[in-house]
Amino acid sequence: MIKKQIPNLFTLLNLFFGCIAIVYITMPGIMITVGTDGENLIEIPQQIYRASLCLALAAVVDYFDGFLARLLDSSSEMGKQLDSLADLVSFGVAPSLIAYQFLRLSLAQDIDGLSASWLQLLPVFILPCAAAYRLARFNISAPSTTGFTGVPVPAVGLLFASFPVIYWYSPMDQAMVTGLLLNKWFWYVSVLGASYLMVSTLPMMAFKFNQVSFKKLLPLLILVAIGLVSAICFGWIAVPIVFIAYVVLSLSLKYWYL
Repeated sequence: MIKKQIPNLFTLLNLFFGCIAIVYITMPGIMITVGTDGENLIEIPQQIYRASLCLALAAVVDYFDGFLARLLDSSSEMGKQLDSLADLVSFGVAPSLIAYQFLRLSLAQDIDGLSASWLQLLPVFILPCAAAYRLARFNISAPSTTGFTGVPVPAVGLLFASFPVIYWYSPMDQAMVTGLLLNKWFWYVSVLGASYLMVSTLPMMAFKFNQVSFKKLLPLLILVAIGLVSAICFGWIAVPIVFIAYVVLSLSLKYWYL
């Protein structure tokens, strides 16, 4: 009986890290001060990058709960539902709040930005709605060992979790990175694009192999190579690069790995 609960404990740990991430995202808020020249100085506290670490830990334990369930032969309907509830918080709600904070900062850069309507912030919550739909569809779908239908929710969660660390720790031209992440259209496009990819029926690679062969491993090896080269050249920007490569490879090689 205890053995069957071990994967569920890892699932709850996923939820635990997701909740801590939300605390780091929401507690600091955005600080607004007035400079000596009378202009508004706006900055987003660096504590939000700690949410990225929490979401990375959530992703690690999210992987191991499934791994342990298979290893201990303790898969259950309850575990499946619990996993989706945890994923919704960690990789749906928390990433949308990261987008919310950055979008607030982006809107504040505009003329009269501090008085911008709160309605302009609402699109970020399309993300957790799309994540909930994707997870519910996954729960009622027949299990597949060849691929996913739509981009997995944890992949989108990690994509958005990378943005705070990119904002502060990118080795590239900081002005260029900051300019992009403080552009409201970047966030609108990112949220809508990621939401579409989750709810779509596009075939995505799952990297679950019934048998190991070079043909099956090739897409994974390509992604690992892209990730390593990107990390060396661009630091944390490797995360969105790998995400985009994953989507492109999935669509390009959809008949290759089936």
